[in-house]
Amino acid sequence: MTSTQPLWKMPDDLQSKAAMRQFMETINSQYDLSLTDYSDLYQWSINNPAQFWSSMWDYSDIRYSSPYSTVIENSPGKKIYEVEWFNGAKLNFAENLLKYSHQLSDKTAIIFQGEDKVKRQLTFSNLRQQVAATANFLKQNGVLPGDRVAGYLPNMPESVIAMLACSSIGAIWSSCSPDFGFNGVLDRFGQIEPKILFTADGYWFKGKEIDSLETVKKLSESITSLEKIIIVPYLNILPETNNISNAKLFSTVLTEYATDSLEFVQLPFNHPLYIMYSSGTTGVPKCIVHGAGGTLIQHMKELILHTNVSMGDRLFYYTTCGWMMWNWIVSGLATGATLVLYDGSPFYPTDDALIKLVDDNNVNIFGTSAKYLSALEKTNTIPKNTFNLSNLNCILSTGSPLAPESFDYVYRDIKSDIHLASISGGTDIISCFSLGCPIRPVYSGELQCRGLGMAVDIFSESGEPVNQQKGELVCKNAFPSMPLYFWNDEDNKKYHAAYFNRFNNTWAHGDYAELTKHDGLIIYGRSDAVLNPGGVRIGTAEIYRQVEKLPEILESIAIGQEWKSDVRVVLFVKLKSGNSLDETLKNNIRSIIRLNTTPRHVPEVIVEVADIPRTISGKIVELAVRNIVHNKSVENADALANPEALSYFENLPELQED
Repeated sequence: MTSTQPLWKMPDDLQSKAAMRQFMETINSQYDLSLTDYSDLYQWSINNPAQFWSSMWDYSDIRYSSPYSTVIENSPGKKIYEVEWFNGAKLNFAENLLKYSHQLSDKTAIIFQGEDKVKRQLTFSNLRQQVAATANFLKQNGVLPGDRVAGYLPNMPESVIAMLACSSIGAIWSSCSPDFGFNGVLDRFGQIEPKILFTADGYWFKGKEIDSLETVKKLSESITSLEKIIIVPYLNILPETNNISNAKLFSTVLTEYATDSLEFVQLPFNHPLYIMYSSGTTGVPKCIVHGAGGTLIQHMKELILHTNVSMGDRLFYYTTCGWMMWNWIVSGLATGATLVLYDGSPFYPTDDALIKLVDDNNVNIFGTSAKYLSALEKTNTIPKNTFNLSNLNCILSTGSPLAPESFDYVYRDIKSDIHLASISGGTDIISCFSLGCPIRPVYSGELQCRGLGMAVDIFSESGEPVNQQKGELVCKNAFPSMPLYFWNDEDNKKYHAAYFNRFNNTWAHGDYAELTKHDGLIIYGRSDAVLNPGGVRIGTAEIYRQVEKLPEILESIAIGQEWKSDVRVVLFVKLKSGNSLDETLKNNIRSIIRLNTTPRHVPEVIVEVADIPRTISGKIVELAVRNIVHNKSVENADALANPEALSYFENLPELQED
């Protein structure tokens, strides 16, 4: 259940200045309409996709060298993933991200802070110069449009510079964070055969220096396509690179290839830009190829309209280069915003380290994970008592469903006058299906709206639309940021199987969700992790929301265990230090679940574990735990941040039949 009273509403005088409201007025004027609220605008955007996306192109001031002839090319019989967008248009992604670099030349483009407290800033002029030198290096070393360039980097300025240089010449960028192990990186980059690898000599986490060069050496020997490796000093001023063939320091690149000329190769709208990866916890990661134009226009819509980012704003999302939120946040440069980058643990040296960074750097928009906000609450952190946060006007949350209690925590203990937007999408679409809306109220436990131009619906098991009922989150129409294709996927077989096997010509995203009476959304977890005791479907997030209210519990994970010709719910809990899972706590867990959900949600078995496995981007992995419990193998454990946690679920006596 969600509250009937909103937690926040943007004041009317600010609403009139919000980009979403101004865009609506532009549409009304342009098409002689009388749209009055977001619901009107959303319905118009999905009923008139060509007009909507064309208007978005103009409103976001996309730079191009050749105009488009048609917005949507959708001949009869085409699958929605075969639809062609903005035919005839030629543009360059990096040019659009740097379009204000002359106008804002002496303004700050990037602020970087590492866990080791090193802090650096780059102006837009600095950024442009370093991109020019790096692009010159790539060209002089034979990198051509369509070639792959890889990044094995912390979230630091050089990762942005290398990506922009890569896209300026039409090469394809793909990145992993350095906390991926050797096999995890090889499973990804080994498939796409990059020519150049950008890496750092290491990174910091929880106060420790972690060297990356041994892994880089193994990668240089294993990925035969690599011709050059560029090393960014981070742990050491002069890292030892003699034992890595074809290695060169990034500082040498900037010196030897310095140039005043930065050319932007003009390419078709659907020219490939990024290769992203599925989590890889159930098999070899799928390589998802995203196009330059689709990524750009989708990100502009989400940043400008849904997040209200404008020139001069400071934009910070806690992410790594292995999560799509990095790609999303970097697009903020195209709005003239300043990017705030951080690399390290979010809880080092104190639990409120990220909040301190937000305050110290006058951040306007702060993005994080739902788990981070929950963890702050569990440690009784009250940022409003310690920090000013006067410049902070928006908090974004993603990675998992944001519980109503976390909504309450933000407004009670962080800031009462703030736009809190829970957002949801994925690597698959490099963007969001559901996200924030500055001109709508915020209701506890709800994502505010479906994204403009995204024909999102909830389907029943039989494929019928349902409202205020749980079902499968789908998208019924094409949208520009759909993957172009999967790498090495003959006849789009893997692509089709990933999203279109469930419902005919309709994208099934794999989320179990519900449309609310406020026209917002609640997400109950992943469809493939839905529990099914006695044939009743239960979203795992429904259980987590209740269990994690208890102060003794840090985190939980639930699975369905096959048991005596049925399925029983098994709950694993990670406890706060100093607590034990006695019968009193077990009874409290069962009581709070039964009281706030249904008897079907109550776990039959509750087990304490020392840790819960999660992906590098912080998502818990129910499927991996379910496989371990059922004595099945977990492929690609290197995709996990803490693969050793899987051992806690093996051969548990509580889960064995008598």
